[in-house]
Amino acid sequence: MKIKRALLSVSDKAGLVELAKELVDLGVELLSTGGTASALAAAGLPVTAVSDVTKFPEMLEGRVKTLHPAIHGGLLADRSKPEHMAKIAEHGIEPIDLVVINLYPFAATIARPDVTRELAIENIDIGGPSMVRSAAKNHASVTVVTSPDDYPALIDELHRNGGETSEALRRELAAKAYAHTGAYDALIASYLRRDQTGFPQILPLAFTKVQDLRYGENPHQKAAFYREDGFTQPGVATAKKLHGKELSFNNIFDINGAYELGQDFAQEEQPFAAIIKHTNPCGAALAPTLDEAFKRARAGDPISAFGGILALTRPIDVATAEAITAPNTFFEAIIAPGYEPEAFTMLTTKKKWGANLILLETPNREKPIESEWDLKRVTGGLLVQSLDVKAIDRATLDVPTRRGATEEELNDLIFAWKVVKHIKSNAIAIAKGGQLYGVGAGQMNRVGSVRLAVAQAGANAQGAALASDAFFPFSDGPQAAGEAGITSIIQPGGSVKDAESIAMADQYNIAMVLTGARHFRH
Repeated sequence: MKIKRALLSVSDKAGLVELAKELVDLGVELLSTGGTASALAAAGLPVTAVSDVTKFPEMLEGRVKTLHPAIHGGLLADRSKPEHMAKIAEHGIEPIDLVVINLYPFAATIARPDVTRELAIENIDIGGPSMVRSAAKNHASVTVVTSPDDYPALIDELHRNGGETSEALRRELAAKAYAHTGAYDALIASYLRRDQTGFPQILPLAFTKVQDLRYGENPHQKAAFYREDGFTQPGVATAKKLHGKELSFNNIFDINGAYELGQDFAQEEQPFAAIIKHTNPCGAALAPTLDEAFKRARAGDPISAFGGILALTRPIDVATAEAITAPNTFFEAIIAPGYEPEAFTMLTTKKKWGANLILLETPNREKPIESEWDLKRVTGGLLVQSLDVKAIDRATLDVPTRRGATEEELNDLIFAWKVVKHIKSNAIAIAKGGQLYGVGAGQMNRVGSVRLAVAQAGANAQGAALASDAFFPFSDGPQAAGEAGITSIIQPGGSVKDAESIAMADQYNIAMVLTGARHFRH
């Protein structure tokens, strides 16, 4: 379909003038509105104002300018139907062959800290989506472009095909156009329901592709990474990549796990280090200095830490970089709030693996994210739940055993409780002195996880605290803990056999604390 007449109306003016010059060189007449028309005129390009076509001025502060039969008739007329063409000719309407539109910056507007509801509403585009949808519906005749990323492909095809676009390109661009307006509406819906509780009957989601990935969890699987539209808070999706090889599917998932574990300790007075391997923590520690926190985290399980993902809650200094690049260490990726220049150089050059080491930078969150939803895909459906951000209150903890926890034990119990939330269920964490020593993850029975955790902790289980993400269904778990020298346990409680577990704890003089809440992580 030959392009003779084009309507350009964009908020994102990247590449606009260059595109318009190419169109003019191809003999295309330009129509435009507002700021887009001004930008084209300032570049010395011939442009006709939409108001000259509609014979009606823009009104209501620009809310009404393209909602007119002279525009939509030119977009929607089916060129294959003589009656359509005769009807628009009867009313003096000329066809429009190309629409280049991107919408009001709603996402950027609602991300502003000073945004008001009135400003957000004013940045809901009406005319733009209407023209995009009209052009996309009639893609048999009309080409619609909604992203500057597609300008090169459009110009290339016009030059190759004598000013025409192919049906294949028009169909591809139409699909992108509907995805664009669909995502835009989903973002608006999400914003308007911010103050609402419960789950909506219809859940529109909007995610934009950040990049294609080499492959998925396994080489035979294809994969891509998408960012949620409108998400601006610190996290893996908004982190800045400073160095290293391309991110993989597993890299991103594990980096997210490391960062999220770190955020549960980000507001602590002491620095925190977390090491993740295959989605589970294999190291975690608090310490007075960042390098000590890292060393303690790695010491918890140095074998598993090799090739892992590291998250830190303070900018990386030289001492920490020195520890990270010590002999017998290797990390796939690090995420931290920042890097001292000399530390950055050490990380990227001191060891052979530094050339590929992925370094991401993102600040700590000031407070937990609570408005997000946790989504899990099942075949043909989607499970949606609120995020697990429940914190425990020391004052409300129940102590059913004869012996209560000491202040030191209670600190270790709370540390272990924060860590166990990030371990795959059935989950057990053993900690002492602000350091993780043992992990039992993903076992089909809880006592199996306890045995794995105490075996890993070894002699460090003596006098340590144990956290269980859910209740003990039998007393065998506390028994295995007691035999290993564990002196305190934190668990939700709620089993019909709680009394047996409590009695077993008393038998080993274990202080048991009940939280009344569990942390299953599937």
